[in-house]
Amino acid sequence: MLKFTFAHNNINVLDLNRSLNFYREALGLREVRRITSRDFILAYLGDGVTPHQLELTWLKDRKEPYNLGDNEFHLALRTENFEEAHKKHQEMGCICYENPVMGIYFIEDPDGYWVEIIGPDKD
Repeated sequence: MLKFTFAHNNINVLDLNRSLNFYREALGLREVRRITSRDFILAYLGDGVTPHQLELTWLKDRKEPYNLGDNEFHLALRTENFEEAHKKHQEMGCICYENPVMGIYFIEDPDGYWVEIIGPDKD
């Protein structure tokens, strides 16, 4: 049987520096490598714990926002400090949806992508 492991997820961004700053401030993700071409930049972000990476793709000639459809696709990150994270994201003004019953909430990045925030004892 073939075995596959996750390498990264990709999202396309309009302003790479704005997105890098957002993911650093909101989630502590840091750029771990970069591929630069004449037409694009791929910036890979890591959490410093797992090998999984988030690839941000910036296309040089892209000016219009991306169509995210119903935006049903999302990333999810877990934190041991759920209340502290919630307070930080509230202060940043990036919380876009909360579900207290499930113990989760979502933040929205500069391009409209949602990121689910999960506490330590949730799935």
